[in-house]
Amino acid sequence: FTHIYLVNFKLRCNNFCFVPLTKKTLINMTLLEAYNLFESLKTETTKKSEIKVYEKFLHILSGLKIREFSENETQSIETELDSFNLSSIPENRKKYFKKALSKFEKYLRDTFSLTTKRYYTELGIVLGASFGILFGVVFLSSWERSMGISLGLIIGSGIGGAIGRSMDAKAKSAGRVI
Repeated sequence: FTHIYLVNFKLRCNNFCFVPLTKKTLINMTLLEAYNLFESLKTETTKKSEIKVYEKFLHILSGLKIREFSENETQSIETELDSFNLSSIPENRKKYFKKALSKFEKYLRDTFSLTTKRYYTELGIVLGASFGILFGVVFLSSWERSMGISLGLIIGSGIGGAIGRSMDAKAKSAGRVI
């Protein structure tokens, strides 16, 4: 008892907004809306750590407002901001927005080659310290082990910081620092 029913009808609207599917409707959070959101969040809180995260976001957004982007690039940035669902109110605001900030910085770095101030210096110090400890353990272990590790750490951090500062200077002269 198998019955096959053929129904011929067209769905012209989606289930959520009843807008014809042929039209592309994207409503993204604009840079100005995001800036205003973080300004209001900054005034609402008294926690210094939370304020720091909001100020970093505000600094990046104000730097982006000054830059000249094409319409597609601006749309891409606004779509990325919208994907973070910033207007939601999470339980742990600091953790949520700090994670969104790091994702947004990574997006800007990967897509537009834009970095924040002292990005390469901080990266250079961390990598230099890591390689310095390794160098201290392997090559300077003929001295007391802790002395070799300490010297390796200091030398590696210094070299990494110097390389990072030069890379930051290059990025700044190329106009890639927000």
